[in-house]
Amino acid sequence: MFNLDEVNKVKLTTKIEALLYIKGKALSLAEIATSLQAETETIEEALIELMSDYAHRDSALEIVENNLGYSLQLKSAYETLLKDSIPAELGKGALRTLAAIAIKYPLLQTDLIEMRGSSAYQQVGELVELGFIRKRPQTDGRSYWLEVTDKFHQYFEIDKLAIS
Repeated sequence: MFNLDEVNKVKLTTKIEALLYIKGKALSLAEIATSLQAETETIEEALIELMSDYAHRDSALEIVENNLGYSLQLKSAYETLLKDSIPAELGKGALRTLAAIAIKYPLLQTDLIEMRGSSAYQQVGELVELGFIRKRPQTDGRSYWLEVTDKFHQYFEIDKLAIS
């Protein structure tokens, strides 16, 4: 038999991990608790468990706490690999924003900002300028639809995205 509390804690750690990845920035305990609708004490326990899990597994990622909160990031030992792998003109934040658009495509800019934070406005501008995405006005609202372009498909050598 399994303990239901343990199952719920595992699910919470997975949700925290996903939230930290999607946001791509440090989040306070309060921000995480609000986003996941949980008590800060429960979030803190789950974070400690998640940090311990990352520390004991062979992973290129780690959960780090700093004065802004908690974040999921690449271990410093892998920074050179990152610099060699990502196109020079795209930073980590812009790349994560581009990934979110490609996965959720077409995506409303307001939904993207809710997922990624206000820094995504600048990243969208950068991605439009580089030709990886285009903005199409929403017909029944004030936001824009964000779509990947042919340049995105050619640059990343992606023939077709599997959209579910």
